[in-house]
Amino acid sequence: MKLTLKEIADNIGGELIGADVQINSISRDSRDIGDNCLYVPLKGEKFDGHDFIEMACAEGAVAVVTERGNEVYPVPSIVVKDTRLALGDIARYYRKKLKNLKVVAITGSVGKTTTKDIMASVLSRKYKTVKTQGNYNNDIGVPLTIFRIEEDTEVAVIEMGMNHFGEIDYLSSIALPDIAVITNIGVSHIENLGSRDGILKAKCEVFNHMSEESFKVLNGDDDKLVTIARNYKNLCYCSLNEFAEVHADNISEKGLEGISCTIYLDDNNVKIPVNIPVPGKHMVRNSMFAAAVGYELGLSVEEIKEGIECFHPTAMRMDIIKEGRYTIINDAYNANPQSVKAALDVLAACKGTTCCILGDMFELGERAPKYHAEVGRYAVSRGIDYVICIGELSENMYEGAVATGGSEVAYFRTREEFLEDMENILPQKGCTVLVKASRGMHFEKITDRLRSVE
Repeated sequence: MKLTLKEIADNIGGELIGADVQINSISRDSRDIGDNCLYVPLKGEKFDGHDFIEMACAEGAVAVVTERGNEVYPVPSIVVKDTRLALGDIARYYRKKLKNLKVVAITGSVGKTTTKDIMASVLSRKYKTVKTQGNYNNDIGVPLTIFRIEEDTEVAVIEMGMNHFGEIDYLSSIALPDIAVITNIGVSHIENLGSRDGILKAKCEVFNHMSEESFKVLNGDDDKLVTIARNYKNLCYCSLNEFAEVHADNISEKGLEGISCTIYLDDNNVKIPVNIPVPGKHMVRNSMFAAAVGYELGLSVEEIKEGIECFHPTAMRMDIIKEGRYTIINDAYNANPQSVKAALDVLAACKGTTCCILGDMFELGERAPKYHAEVGRYAVSRGIDYVICIGELSENMYEGAVATGGSEVAYFRTREEFLEDMENILPQKGCTVLVKASRGMHFEKITDRLRSVE
């Protein structure tokens, strides 16, 4: 990054106080100050980054952005009305300067992070690639990802999440995607968006700041996404149906070792046999997204194949752990009905005794009891031997599982209550255990405990 403080101020509508200086990095964390760093303090529910400006300057920040125009700082400053919006404005300006950069935006209800990881693995075979770290996919995370892009970066794979209407539109206005991928339309955040049609509308905001001819990759097996075929140009549908432009067959599940398939591109003119190193049939579709974008950007069959077969998922995403007494499927990164069912399908394909430890799924609104009960029934229907439900909402999951019958079912109101009784509930040895819940349930603590059991 090579910007001056004055050009930043001029392009975000801020007032420059003090001398112009060179800016090579931007941070919102006073403990992480890089070379020639501009510190942008943000306000949260429990803190205000403005209170750490002195610390940021002591750590080497050469300038700050501030809402407190009446204060005097030891370094030059840009005064703005809202530092959070200023963060986005700076990122948008910097993105516009990166003329040779291709941005791939990925959104959807389920599978964004895994698709992002596969996509980056594929594209990095040919191009210098930057991707979203973790789930930095909101109005803070997307700008921070853009600030990590260097002048010689060729491709950026940027994940975009949302809870409300207008959020994807805002992120798209910052990242200015050249290619967009929508993985699916589920029920995540239905509490705020009212219906799957509302979710579809919100996800399609990713197209708002793209040219009409930009490449758009969609899930061809999603009943909502197929309805927009007439609304946009240059759509590419990826499907398990052989009539789609990009499709897959010869699907063979290999338990926890992964899944293999053959991906067809360009109306069957290109065939790519791949061994995907992460289990689950849903991984086939995620790989198709990556193959479609890779092919569009000129990668060879060999490069696409290598990228898919070498990718590593973000931590707590179908992370297979073989330590201690159990084989653990650590998928505790997040959860919604669709992703939990997909994880249960993976568990059901495992040999030997199976156990799922499931927790509350958030942001499902008034439908939450229904969706939790549905997941409980599904777990039992898939033949899972032990179904453990944790959390207030998961009492509905427990009731659904018990009503279905056929599995050992247990319920705990809190994670702590389960941990106290865990070794009395779980089978002694040789069990494969799935751990999955919404991020706020902090089920990684259960995973850590499972790993320690000898």
